[in-house]
Amino acid sequence: MKSFIFKSVTRFCMILASTLLLFSACNSDQPVQSGLAGLPMLDNTRTRSISAENMTGEKGKGGMAIPNPSEKKPAASGRAADDLGQGWKVKPFLRVNAGQTVTLMDVDGPGTIEHIWMVEGLSRANVLRFYWDGETYPSVEVPAPDFFAVGHEKFARVNSQVVTVNPQNALNCYWPMPFRRHAKVTFTNESEKDLELLAFQITYALSPVSEKSGYFHAQWRRAKTGGQNPYVILDGVKGKGRYVGTFLAWTQMTSKGWFGEGEVKFFMDGDTRFPTICGTGTEDYFLGSYGFEQSYSTQYSGTTLPATTEGDLPNLWSLYRWHLPDPICFENDLKVTIQALGWGSNGKYRLLDDDIASVAYWYQTEPHQPFPALLPLVLRKPSK
Repeated sequence: MKSFIFKSVTRFCMILASTLLLFSACNSDQPVQSGLAGLPMLDNTRTRSISAENMTGEKGKGGMAIPNPSEKKPAASGRAADDLGQGWKVKPFLRVNAGQTVTLMDVDGPGTIEHIWMVEGLSRANVLRFYWDGETYPSVEVPAPDFFAVGHEKFARVNSQVVTVNPQNALNCYWPMPFRRHAKVTFTNESEKDLELLAFQITYALSPVSEKSGYFHAQWRRAKTGGQNPYVILDGVKGKGRYVGTFLAWTQMTSKGWFGEGEVKFFMDGDTRFPTICGTGTEDYFLGSYGFEQSYSTQYSGTTLPATTEGDLPNLWSLYRWHLPDPICFENDLKVTIQALGWGSNGKYRLLDDDIASVAYWYQTEPHQPFPALLPLVLRKPSK
């Protein structure tokens, strides 16, 4: 009897809590929470999506392109609908010629980007830039494949909570990206060859943005650790924010064997010589242990290329770590570094002369500090 009463009271409390949460959400001026818990909540949010078939995302404006048989340089399959007419997949893709920048998104807010899907050439010559609320300097500036946790221009599956990469090179991200007044996304082809097929879709919600919401940022860097060790993943961040992810494209250049003894350090809010947060090793930071004996891809971390410390050099690693349940919160400033450290034949640690490219992901208040100049294409291409 006591057990029955206890279960009944517990069930009543759960129902009451759920009812109060629903009532609160439906009667609040704040946006409904995202994720599975927010799916049943009905508010005034309007969903919009931009693709080559609707470049403005406007209501009732999708699939309006008319076949143009005289177009000189259409995107791939650009003439496939010539005999079918308007409304029949006339313009599903974009063509981005050599040296060209195209605007993928240019819309007013308030709103939040919820999903981006993209298929491109997996080339670091293709650069994504995101601008929030009319800012001059981009808050995101990353070669397209690296932004989606694809390193070295080499496809590898990713199966995580905020990034998924599916065969053959379908790039997806679910990072929520709120904007208050305006959002602009551009794609630049810096190669000497035309990109005949850029397929993309950006889905966003037009809805209020909480006063407490920061803006999404992502920055790409690269250096040889013979000249920069510890390697700097991120520096120069000013403002209040949360660090939410790291992607590393690590190349073992000069020696085989284990490379992952280096510690990841977070210097925040006035730290100088010593950090507030200091990890215990590279594989520990990427939530592995005793090396990377095999590839894995999980909700929050992974190493996605074939895992081996032997074989011919260079040896390539693509590593991601998302701080989703455990964001690194800072009040004023942030710097993130990793040591390039391996094992020597004498049983002691040794410094490594390797090649690391990285993407740092974080949210912060605006304005942000301008990023270091993006390396020219010749210095972005993977090591051979």
